Amino acid sequence: MSVAPLASRMRPRTLDEYSGQRHLLAPGLLLRRAIDADRIQSLIFFGPPGTGKTTLAQIIAARSKSRFEKLNAVESNLAEMRRVLQGANHRLRNTGESTLLFIDEIHRFNRAQQDVLLPDVESGAVKLIGATTHNPFFFINSPLVSRSQVFELRALEESDLLDLLRRALSDSERGLGHLRIETEPEALAHLARVSDGDARKALNSIEIAAMTTPPGSDGVIRIDRSVAEECIQRKAVVYDGDGDAHYDTISAFIKSMRGSDPDATLYWLAKMIHAGEDPRFIARRIMIHAAEDVGLADPMALVLATAACQAAEVIGPVHRHRQQEQLGGQSHRCGLGGHPFWPNAGCAEPLARRPLRRIQGPRPRRRLPLRPRLSWASCRARLSGGSPSFLRTQHSGA
Repeated sequence: MSVAPLASRMRPRTLDEYSGQRHLLAPGLLLRRAIDADRIQSLIFFGPPGTGKTTLAQIIAARSKSRFEKLNAVESNLAEMRRVLQGANHRLRNTGESTLLFIDEIHRFNRAQQDVLLPDVESGAVKLIGATTHNPFFFINSPLVSRSQVFELRALEESDLLDLLRRALSDSERGLGHLRIETEPEALAHLARVSDGDARKALNSIEIAAMTTPPGSDGVIRIDRSVAEECIQRKAVVYDGDGDAHYDTISAFIKSMRGSDPDATLYWLAKMIHAGEDPRFIARRIMIHAAEDVGLADPMALVLATAACQAAEVIGPVHRHRQQEQLGGQSHRCGLGGHPFWPNAGCAEPLARRPLRRIQGPRPRRRLPLRPRLSWASCRARLSGGSPSFLRTQHSGA
């Protein structure tokens, strides 16, 4: 039996086996037509982990008549890149065969390494397929992006993950079909939900459950919800210090204050603090909100915001729970202009320290609703799914 993880063994080999990304691969769409006609130009795939970027590149390579070369930006260097590019040029001159170059984690290449690709991508000596979890408009050279088609892969739906899990359980060649396994529907649903669109995480979790659960007296391995909960980690906070999640979250925080929604404000505040955001950054954004959005409607808002910022600066990380209380109270004060229906600013601290997936609260009482209307359900959406689209700042060059 192969020692490769289940997610690697069950990697789709054709587009028919590929799950998700219907917005890109539905019949008649641009990418699907290009793959079917073997007319692939340089491509950049970006999206969360486990959404099928590498798999899609390998499917394209299998259907293409071009020579396939693969590099990983984490371990490749400039000399190896030049060797591959020289081989591609030599092959094109002597045999007329083009080269399909797949670079995983392409954002790991520095600017100089990315610039090396430009002449060969421009001439068509290589057709580049880059995969990245970062926004290419920020992390990849603009000339390289302009010479490529950029496609965003989305997190898989729960229904797609359920199909993958069932296929793995029934596949005797590559999956777990050679084992006698019975799974409760609730167990599979839990794995699909907590995986948050990550196929790799879902498949590896079901493999752990199957390999570590002792069979019963009849030789059947039974996987129930309790086993599934043990074999998958809880949701992780998707938050990066300088990427999309960072700006989307602070944008949602500001818009929640602007919309007079204390519950949503506290939620996004708790997410940032839980993810390790610098409280001084949050305090500065509250000051900006107090000056620009509240303004003369409440002249004391900027005074209070400045005091909270100074407190966060002076007290330091040792008493971070006090900073959370100050920031939570100030976000309420600035966002609501003094409306007295949030009883205690100190309640921000225990909520912020509580696991975010368990944050509960009353439905917010609205006085100045957002346009479009912000719902408490949206703010309690799956954490790794990020902020709702209408709360994100428009900072992308897409």
